[in-house]
Amino acid sequence: MTTSHLPSVAASAPLKLFNSLTRAVEAFEPVHPGEARVYSCGPTVYNYPHIGNMRAYVFADVLGRALSFKGYKLTHVINITDVGHLTDDADAGEDKMERMAAAKQQSIWDIAEHYKQAYWADVRALNIRQPAQWTVATDYVAQMIAFAAGIADKHCYELDSGLYFDVSTVADYGRLARAQTDDGEGRIDAVEGKRNAADFAIWRKTPAGEKRQMEWDSPWGKGAPGWHLECSVMSGEVLGFPFDIHTGGIDHREIHHPNEIAQNQAFCCTNGLDVPANSGARVWMHNNFLVERSGKMSKSSGEFLRLQLLIDKGYHPLAYRMMCLQAHYRSELEFSWEGLGAALTRLKRMVMAVAQLKERAETGEVQPGPRFAPFLERFDAAVSDDLNTAVALTVFDEVLALKKVEPAEKLAALGMMDAVLGLGVLTLERTDLRIKPKDVDVDEADIAATLDARREARAAKDFARSDALRDELAAKGVEAMDGDPLGWEWKLA
Repeated sequence: MTTSHLPSVAASAPLKLFNSLTRAVEAFEPVHPGEARVYSCGPTVYNYPHIGNMRAYVFADVLGRALSFKGYKLTHVINITDVGHLTDDADAGEDKMERMAAAKQQSIWDIAEHYKQAYWADVRALNIRQPAQWTVATDYVAQMIAFAAGIADKHCYELDSGLYFDVSTVADYGRLARAQTDDGEGRIDAVEGKRNAADFAIWRKTPAGEKRQMEWDSPWGKGAPGWHLECSVMSGEVLGFPFDIHTGGIDHREIHHPNEIAQNQAFCCTNGLDVPANSGARVWMHNNFLVERSGKMSKSSGEFLRLQLLIDKGYHPLAYRMMCLQAHYRSELEFSWEGLGAALTRLKRMVMAVAQLKERAETGEVQPGPRFAPFLERFDAAVSDDLNTAVALTVFDEVLALKKVEPAEKLAALGMMDAVLGLGVLTLERTDLRIKPKDVDVDEADIAATLDARREARAAKDFARSDALRDELAAKGVEAMDGDPLGWEWKLA
């Protein structure tokens, strides 16, 4: 299965992407002509994802949509980590999955399934397309053991705690991070017996006298794979080495992805990273952080910003997608409720303009006429410029504002652009975007009737009755929005 069902254009602009490995914007040259094979680091399903986590998947989705828009046959893989990820990037400590299972007094398999389903719900809510394949780590343990066995003699050594990768056995270790020091990476705890500070476990033995819920027999004893090993194995198994693009959050750039690269070099018997494909992928791409000044972007705080919280407060989840698209994926993005509200307003404007077009457009398949060609070219140029969605959105707005054009052609042009943006403006209704907090129970038909009565009172200049009806609505938590330039009748406070 591939995800290549979007409209494409005969685009003239070459697709250029920023490669974190070379720190340069480069023309995209696929390993296999006409194809694009992409692997994205997915979630560790020990807890709900926060909205910062979800920014990575909005970015990866836009990348995939852009590749389809450019006419490539796309195969996109996202992994699900349900074993092997420790509570930090150290080689000692608890597995995140084991710790949550103990805290919840549930089976680790039940924990994985619950949070996997929660993540998939967020994926659907954000209009993120399904990848060609979800790879689940526990489905690939046999392949992980075989991968580790294949590189162990030349690149690994065994300690009481597990099998460790010796980073001195590959060329250019850490080039992706550009953060090598004599002391090694700061977030890697010291493990007695390691040859180098940056060496990492690719198989973690179950300590004597303990039994984990997830453990397997291996040549190095009963235990579980390391987190880094999982992604090397799953990406190589499904996409083949080298593949085109590997994505993830910028936090992966410092330790996880350099360790993946080292394993890939060992497995593929490749040399230094002056040839990017030796890393296992030709291009490594990373989105920047979403920051929130109150500190609620960290799951360690216990209470953190989930997409469901935004929904519970009445915001449509695609307002958050809009917020992400308004910034470049490599820029740090600050979250605020005011910023989310502004993104929602922008989305409302688009949806209302599209609704008016639909009322005037004739039905049937229509292609954009010559009038739209310059706009589609500029949109393509923005997308091709390292996924510059902020500029692409301004072109979308310009097309919305065009006068004296055929409505059906305009809708077709907007549809082609939204196939990349993924905002769903051709299917959303303005009522979908009303701010309706979860804990406020109202009868929308009753609100509509009260608003009709209030408009009649205002038309009759019966301002006392108009004010009384406004107060009646306010008592129910409904704000009548008389001065809203969008023509929004009401919202829930």
